[in-house]
Parts: sequence; C-alpha cells; structure tokens
Amino acid sequence: MIFQKTIFLFFTCLFLIFSTLFAQEESDNPFLQTSETGHLTLTEIGASHFARLALDCIQKEYPNKLNQVLTDSSQLNEPRELHPSFYGCFDWHSSVHGHWMLVKLLKKFPNMPEAGEIRVKISENLTRDNILAEVEYIEKESKSWERTYGWAWLLKLAEELYTWEDAQGREWYNNLMPLTEKVAYRYETFLPVLKYPIRSGVHPNTAFGLSFAWDFANTTGAEEFQEMIEYRAKKYFIFDHDCPADWEPSGQDFLSSCLEEANLMQRILTKRQFKQWFKYFMPKDKILSVARPAIVSDRSDPKIVHLDGLNLSRAWSMYGLLPKMARNKYRKILIKAAEEHLRVTLPNIASENYEGAHWLASFVVYALSVEEGQIIESREIVKP
Repeated sequence: MIFQKTIFLFFTCLFLIFSTLFAQEESDNPFLQTSETGHLTLTEIGASHFARLALDCIQKEYPNKLNQVLTDSSQLNEPRELHPSFYGCFDWHSSVHGHWMLVKLLKKFPNMPEAGEIRVKISENLTRDNILAEVEYIEKESKSWERTYGWAWLLKLAEELYTWEDAQGREWYNNLMPLTEKVAYRYETFLPVLKYPIRSGVHPNTAFGLSFAWDFANTTGAEEFQEMIEYRAKKYFIFDHDCPADWEPSGQDFLSSCLEEANLMQRILTKRQFKQWFKYFMPKDKILSVARPAIVSDRSDPKIVHLDGLNLSRAWSMYGLLPKMARNKYRKILIKAAEEHLRVTLPNIASENYEGAHWLASFVVYALSVEEGQIIESREIVKP
C-alpha cells in the first residue's frame, strides 16, 4: 500500500511539473493562443509584430540581392528602378511574400494598429504602372528568373487578393493582373519541357512551386491551368516510393523535399488514392525522420538560418496532410510534430537578424493559416 501511494505521488508530481512547464510556455509566448476549436492562432500582438517586420522592409531598398543576368551596362540600375513594386526585403521573392503576409494579416485583423500603414505602403507599391514595369523586366530576363519559388508566391499573393471582399484589395488585384498572367504563362511554357522534377530543399523545388500554382488555379477557377498542373504532378511523382526523409535536412534547406511532395499530392489525389500512395511514399520510419525539428546553429548566417524556414514549412506541410489523414495511425504524430516545429521556431523570429527577419514571418503566418483551416476541416471528418 505504501509503495502504491509512493508511485501515485511520484507520477502526480511529474504531471504537475510538466503541466506547469507547458502552461508557462503558453503564457510566455504573446504571439500564439489556442482557440476554442483547439488550433493555434496568432494573437493581434503577434500579427502586429510580424506585420512590423514586413512594413520595415518592403520599402527598404538596401541591402539587396539582385538576381539578374546582365547583357549590357544599361541594366545596372537601382533596385527601385528595376522592381518598383518588389524592390524591398533583400530580394524580389521575399518582397512578394512580405506583401502577401500583410494582405493576409489585414484580412484577419482589419483593425490592427498597423492597418493604415499597410494600406498606404501596398498602395504605393502595387500601382498599375509599377506592375507593368515588373512585367517589362520579367520579359527581358532569363527564363529561369525566380523559377519557381518567386512565381509561386506571386500567385499566392494574387489568390489572397482574389478572395478578399475589399475595394482597395480588388484594385490591387486588378493592378497585379498583368504580372499574374505573365507568371502563369511562365508556368505553362516551363512545365512541358521540365522532364524531371527538381527535388532540392530550396527555391527551385518543383513540388512547392506546383502546390501554390494549384491553389491559385483552384481558387480562381482556372481549370485548364489546374489540369495541366495535376497532369505534370502525377507525371513527376505518382510512382515515387520510400522518400529518403532520413537524408533531410541538408545544411541550407528551407523546404522538405519529401513533405512538399506529399503536400502537393494530397491536393490532387482523392483520399483513397492518397492513402495508397502515401503508404509507400512515407512509411512510419520516414515520418519519424522529419518529426524532429532542425537545429539552427547560427541565425546570422543567411544560409544556415534557412533551417528555421524548414521547420516552418515542415509544419505547414504536416498540417496540409491532415484532411487526407483522417483515422490514419500517423495523424497524431503529424499534429504533435507540426506543433513542436512551430513552438521551437517561433521565439526566434525576431528583428535583430535581418538574414531571417525579412522573410521568416511570412512562413509563420502561412503555417498558422494552413493549421487553422486544416485542423478544423479534418476534425469535422474525424468523429470523437
């Protein structure tokens, strides 16, 4: 009897300790809260913090990494002259998804303190003349310019504006249209000649590029574009199996090759098809390989800090799989791993290291938006 009481007290103490630690972790993080439906969501404080990071960089011209091929000296212009809409945030694609994040936050928190400044700065950047200058630039650049990472985020920005019932948002969407059409055309001419998918964990990753393009096509009703994406995705990935998840991460990844591919295929396959495909693509040992967050050793290094992005993109991919994983034995592993990736990384998204601050906030907001939508949707499927 004494032994039983001792054991009971021991485990009670353990429970209280871990409960206290978890509660302390929640209370110490002003950016996140758990909603009544059980999903993680941004607080308005968090939204303001992340909005501030983008507002401080979308019109910050330097430092700047120009990704251009020079054919003569006339192209040696200032970033603002080359890219009057997307010259800030260190590089073109980061500026694009910084604009996406600001629109996303404004839609979710229309009365946030930064709302007025967001509207002013985006209005200054997304004018019709500025966008036409962006189109002129992309027409002169190499076919591989911003392929496909920057293209994908441009379509995500267009999709976000398309779904917003706001007069100013509609104006921005219409202004952006020439560039949206140009990027869609780039996809349409590139995919037929891409015989083999690009599986790297950085910008050219094919699965990531197709995922955002599919979202845009599906949301806006671009049926032919969507059908082409689905055809190419199946051509590239349908026979894949035993993804080498235990090789991840590489030292500068910000995308998981395995999870991005799975996240694409869950979009285009039926639940039954996806279940069969995923069983052979990522057995349990492969899932466990990507369940541990990557360790970031130096956040002042512009390549090593990519691993913070990897943790966040892993989280959005894991959440993205959930509606197709109802009653699946790996579902709980994915939810737990996704939350751990978010909690490990979120405290480090701060402004003191510009190497990460100019782009990682967008990854946080996107991961949480996927989590909110997919957790709710998949819980409606799974009965308690």
